[in-house]
Amino acid sequence: MQQCMSRTEGLRMAKSTCFRATAPKRVAGVRVSRRSCHIVASAVATKTVKIGTRGSPLALAQAYMTRDLLKTCFPELNEEGALEIVIIKTTGDKILNQPLADIGGKGLFTKEIDDALLSGKIDIAVHSMKDVPTYLPEGTILPCNLPREDVRDVFISPTAKDLSELPAGAIVGSASLRRQAQILAKYPHLKVENFRGNVQTRLRKLNEGACSATLLALAGLKRLDMTEHITKTLSIDEMLPAVSQGAIGIACRTDDDASRKLLAALNHEETRIAVVCERAFLAALDGSCRTPIAGYAHKGADGQLHFSGLVATPDGKQMMRTSRVSTFTEESAARAGDDAGRELKANGPKELFMY
Repeated sequence: MQQCMSRTEGLRMAKSTCFRATAPKRVAGVRVSRRSCHIVASAVATKTVKIGTRGSPLALAQAYMTRDLLKTCFPELNEEGALEIVIIKTTGDKILNQPLADIGGKGLFTKEIDDALLSGKIDIAVHSMKDVPTYLPEGTILPCNLPREDVRDVFISPTAKDLSELPAGAIVGSASLRRQAQILAKYPHLKVENFRGNVQTRLRKLNEGACSATLLALAGLKRLDMTEHITKTLSIDEMLPAVSQGAIGIACRTDDDASRKLLAALNHEETRIAVVCERAFLAALDGSCRTPIAGYAHKGADGQLHFSGLVATPDGKQMMRTSRVSTFTEESAARAGDDAGRELKANGPKELFMY
C-alpha cells in the first residue's frame, strides 16, 4: 500500500473542486475565476508555498490532495519548487502506547504544526478537522475546508459481519471514547480497549489477533484507497460521527494575505458551515478529552441545516442526545450548534462532564 495517494487520484479530486474554463464557474460549491487564480498565483510565485502536515500515510494523502488542488486551480504553482510539503512530527505521533486522554488530549496532533506556521517554517497547515481544538492559536486562521468525505464509521472484523455478532467478552479495539461509549451503550457485553496507531498499524494489529474487531472512519479508508478492508459501513443512527469527521481544514497566518487568497479558492462553503455548527456544539459543551462527544451537521434536501449531537459517559450507561434545524448560513449554524451544546450541558447530569 502506498503511503500517499497517487497523483492521478489527487488530480481527480482537484478537478472536482477547481475548474479549467476561462469563464467563472461554480464547482463543488466554490466559484473561482481563472483571472483571480492567476492574480493570486502571481502573488506567491516569487517564493515556495510550504505545506505543513503530519507524516502518517493519511495525513500525507491529504497534503498531496491539497497540493494537487492548488496546482489545478493555479497553473503557476505547477512550476518546479513552487510547492513543498513539510512533514512535522507531533506529540500525538510520538506517544503511541497511551490513551490520548492520558497525554493531554486536545491539540496533540496540531501544536507542533501550529508552532511551525507561526514561526514561518510553513505557509499553510493541512489538518484533519476532528484533530483541531475549538480554539486556534492567536495569529492563525482556518478559512478553508475541502469538500467533505463520507462521515460514517466502518466496522472491520475477520470473524464477524456486525457488532451484534461478536460474542460476550470480545474485544473491540478503539482509541475513541465516542465510539467506545456508543458501542457499550448497545452492546454492554463487549470490551473496548485502547487501540492506537495509523490505519495500517491498526489493521495489522487486528489481523494479528490483538482484538476481534475495530472501527475506523470511512473517510480515511477512502482517501487511502483501502476500502477493501471494510466489513460493514455503519449508518449515522448506528454510530454518530465525531465532530468534523471527514473534513479537511487548511490554516494559515492571519496576516498572510497571499495564502488566505489561495485558500479562499479551495474552500468548500457547504462543508465549512457544517463544521462551524459542529465545532460550536463542541465548544459550548467544553467537554474534556475524556468526555465522549459526537456531532454531525449537514445540508438536508430541504436546504436547511440539520444537526444531531450527543454526549455520554465512557461506559455508555448515560447518554443524552439533541438535534436542531436552522437556515443554512454561518451565523445560524453557529447559533444552532452553540444552543444544542448549552442545552445538553445545562440539563445533563454532572457525571457527564466529570471525566
